[in-house]
Amino acid sequence: MPRVFEGTLLFRSKPGRTLAMVTAYTSWQAHLAEEAGVDAILVGDSLGMVELGYETTLPVTLGEVLHHAKAVSRGAKALPVIVDLPFMSYQTSVPAALKAAGRVLKETRAVAVKLEGGKEVAPTVRAMVEAGIPVMGHIGLMPQHVRAMAGYRIQGKTEESASRLLEDALSLEAAGAFSVVIEGTRSEVARSLTTRLSIPTIGIGAGPYTDGQILVFHDVVGISPSPPKLARAFGKTSQEARNALTAFASAVREGSFPGPDETYG
Repeated sequence: MPRVFEGTLLFRSKPGRTLAMVTAYTSWQAHLAEEAGVDAILVGDSLGMVELGYETTLPVTLGEVLHHAKAVSRGAKALPVIVDLPFMSYQTSVPAALKAAGRVLKETRAVAVKLEGGKEVAPTVRAMVEAGIPVMGHIGLMPQHVRAMAGYRIQGKTEESASRLLEDALSLEAAGAFSVVIEGTRSEVARSLTTRLSIPTIGIGAGPYTDGQILVFHDVVGISPSPPKLARAFGKTSQEARNALTAFASAVREGSFPGPDETYG
């Protein structure tokens, strides 16, 4: 049974219910997510790939993240919003990280930021928390480390890798992170991490044994042209949109649109 965390920023779920999170990048996506009853929204730097057409998350800028976070904040009036800090906005120095995270909280309705890394970013996490900035960690497969990891590789396959993940998770917890995302990690390792941590774990491609799950909005509703193995499409939005656009083009070409109902007298 999922653990219950009372009084935290993010986890206001009912006792015994696994937490459901989605990414969102626009006001209408955030509005739909709120209406659907998800527990929180992440404005992920995945926006670079699913919204802006980049091949990786690496080109995403803080300005782009802030632009989308503002839109999401306008669309979701009550849900907690967490915002990814993009590549090189927090790695260069603690002062730079504080400045970037501070902008997120000052310029959007976000309640927290998320950053990738383990023990190497623990001092940065601690400084943010001491400055009053809530932080969600992110370990396992880390998209911002795609070059260093030589691609998107599943983590926790060896005892050494599993031990390193545990060390990273405990370091983030000790630094004051209120939660940690575990991505692309063997399920038994994610389960072990969850039992060892006192803070909530959110899985994505990490099996069913975490305290919550998160997926990209586009993967959930069926917009993504090539969804990853870790995702499941719960809708057929892409197919419906394609059918609607085809019907629109046909109606225009055959002269049935606009008709009397769409014409001003």
